[in-house]
Amino acid sequence: MQPLAHKPTVGYKENSQNNFVPERPNMTNQKLQTNNTANLPPTAIVLLVAIEMSLKTWRLVMGVRGQPRKRVRTVAGGDYTALRQEVMDAQAYFQLPEDVLVIFCYEAGRDGFYPYRRLLAMGYQVWVIDSASIEVSRHRRRAKSDGIDAEKLLELMRRQAGGEQRALRIVNVPSVEEEDQRGLPREREALLHDRQRVLNRIESLLFAQGYREVPPCAAALKAWLEAHSEICPQLRERLLRECEHLALLEQQVRATEQTMRQQGLAEQKSEMARVAAALMGLCGIGLIGAWVLASELFGWRRFRNRREVGGALGLTPTPYSSGQDEREQGISKAGNRRARALLVELSWLWLRYQPESALTRWFKERFAGQGKRLRRIGIVALARRLAIALWRYVDQGVVPAGAALKTPAA
Repeated sequence: MQPLAHKPTVGYKENSQNNFVPERPNMTNQKLQTNNTANLPPTAIVLLVAIEMSLKTWRLVMGVRGQPRKRVRTVAGGDYTALRQEVMDAQAYFQLPEDVLVIFCYEAGRDGFYPYRRLLAMGYQVWVIDSASIEVSRHRRRAKSDGIDAEKLLELMRRQAGGEQRALRIVNVPSVEEEDQRGLPREREALLHDRQRVLNRIESLLFAQGYREVPPCAAALKAWLEAHSEICPQLRERLLRECEHLALLEQQVRATEQTMRQQGLAEQKSEMARVAAALMGLCGIGLIGAWVLASELFGWRRFRNRREVGGALGLTPTPYSSGQDEREQGISKAGNRRARALLVELSWLWLRYQPESALTRWFKERFAGQGKRLRRIGIVALARRLAIALWRYVDQGVVPAGAALKTPAA
C-alpha cells in the first residue's frame, strides 16, 4: 500500500503498516440479506402469499408449502386491513395454526419498499424480488394477466421455500435512512435532465431564427438576449421565462451538490457519508462519483466476493454456448445502471489521474495502440476491475495497487 503523508480528517483509520485506510464498521457477522430461505426449517408449515400489485387492486394467490391447493383473492390496492383479514381467512381455510409462518412476496416496482416495511411491522416475512428474473414462456405469443402472474409467482415461491436457492432473485432492501440518502444523487440526476431539456428547447427556438451559438447558462443567456434587440417580442418573452426556469434548475443543482459536500466532509452521520468521504480520498474520484457509488452500491450493500460486485453492476459476461456454436454476447447489464454508467466514466478518469496504478498499466498493456472499438471494450473490462478494487478499498481497507491518494490541499 502507498502510505499517506498526512492524516485525513474523516473516514479513515490507521492500520498496522501506519497507513490510513477507510474506516468501516465490521460487518462480517451481520446477515448479508434480511430475507432468505436459510432460516426456514425444512419441516415447518409455511403459508406463502404471492401479491400481484396494480394501481387499484392487489391479486393474492395463497398456498401452503408442500401442498398443491391454492386460494385466490383480490383486495383493494394498499388496503392492509383487508390483506390481514385474507391471511386469517386463509389460515382457517388451510386449517393452519394462528402462529404459522407467513411469507409475502411481491415484485419491486412502483410501490417501492413501503409494502415490505409495512408487512414486516405486521409480523410477516417478506420477499421483494427482481421482476426481470421471473421465468417466462419462450413462445412467440403467451397469455399474460394479473392472475397468471400471481400464480407463477406462487409457484416460484414454493420452489424457493422448498430449498431451490435460485428460483427467485430476492433484492436487498435498504433502510429508511439509506433510501432517503440514496435519493440525493438521484434528485441531482433528475435536475440535470430537466436542465438539459430546457436548454434544448431554448437552442431549438433560437436555431429556427438563425442563431447557432447560444450561451449554456441562464445568466449568460439573459445577457445575450438583452444584447440582441432584434428578437421578436413574443419569442423574447418566452425565452425569458425559459431562462427563469433554467436559473431555478441551476440553483437546485448547486443546492444538492452543496448538501452532498456538507454530509460527506463535515457531518459524517451515516455509513453512506463515511464511504463517500473515503472514496473522495482517491485521485480521480470527486464528489459526485463518490456519492453515487456510496448511495447505489458500497454505502449500504454487503458483498461476499468479487462475483457479487460484478453481478450487482451488470458487468458479468453472458456467453452463448450450444453445441459447436460459441460466442460472447457482451455484459449482462442486469445490475444497477447508474453505478455501471458512472464506473465507465470513472475508468477514463482513472487512466488520466492514476497513471502509475496497476489498473492503468494493465489497460495500457492490453489495449494501448488498439482501435476505438477495442478501447471501448477494454474500458468496460477496466470498469469491472475498478469496481472490485474500490469494493476492497472501502470494505477491507486495501488501497488499489499503485493508486495515489489526494493531498491535504486537494
